[in-house]
Amino acid sequence: MNPRINSATRQLLDRNDQYRMADGLSLMTIDKQRNNHELFFAWLHAQGIESAEQVTKACFEQYKVYLCRHISPKTHAQLNATTRRKRAADIRTLFKELAYTGLITEDPLVSARIPKAPRPVVTAFLSEEEIEWLMYQTRPYGLTGLRDRAILECYYGTAARRMEAGKLQLQDVRTDSDKCAILVRKGKGGKGRYTPLYPRTVSWLNAYLNFARPKLAKLNSGTHFFLDNQGKPFNASQLSRLVKKYLLMAGLDVGAACNVLRHSAATHLLQHGADVRCIQEYLGHADISTTQVYLSVTQVQLRETLSRCHPAARSQAMADSKLHDYIREDV
Repeated sequence: MNPRINSATRQLLDRNDQYRMADGLSLMTIDKQRNNHELFFAWLHAQGIESAEQVTKACFEQYKVYLCRHISPKTHAQLNATTRRKRAADIRTLFKELAYTGLITEDPLVSARIPKAPRPVVTAFLSEEEIEWLMYQTRPYGLTGLRDRAILECYYGTAARRMEAGKLQLQDVRTDSDKCAILVRKGKGGKGRYTPLYPRTVSWLNAYLNFARPKLAKLNSGTHFFLDNQGKPFNASQLSRLVKKYLLMAGLDVGAACNVLRHSAATHLLQHGADVRCIQEYLGHADISTTQVYLSVTQVQLRETLSRCHPAARSQAMADSKLHDYIREDV
């Protein structure tokens, strides 16, 4: 809660959050948007503006300039374009919703533009050989390592998001039928989906269930599938630390943790010829454009076409004699 926001604004945002929750948005989405809303109203307070009714399009344009110049106290760097776009978009959506629900008389930002951002590029992914090396790092840790291997295999085999795997219940994991699958009850945006399981992943999940989980379970463990060393369900930070630990042990510091296995799974599917639409459903993406960011990683068809058609690709590598022409001492 931002102390620079007055009680009237806080009540306004609280009511908006209630309406958004009634519309079916997840608590995580509402919390993230609320944070951006409070940052905006704190900035307004510094400009001497205390009410949503006082906001104009000119205010919004000045806020975009502020975002462009702002230095983050955490990173000591300017906000990246994606963050600036998200913060501005959340404010424009807020005022649209406030006007729709009658909390303000009209939307002052109806014609406002949000900043452009470059198309995201997936940079954190592992090769198939690196995946195997990562999995190998769990071997020295006994039953705890077996649990951790099952978590890594679950992330890679199902491409689950961090807490989609962390929130799995025993009844959500089917490993004893012809149609093995996990049920993600509430994915991003509150959407559920089934993701198939195949023999490799099933074998590790069953091994964890049969040998490791009984040793970890306590009376209050409930039906959570993955349990930490105290028999409690994992939280998000614990899962990130767990995956990061093995990445560092493997010498694979790629700037990500749980999502690197999700990105790797999608990338490997594309490399082996999977259809983008199938991968979209597999990953639980609402918009196929989100899935298409993985195309820039593989570019299988582009590489094949260039190899066949581009003169540079069809030419031989430079001969040593040609290099000698450039580096001989008498030049």
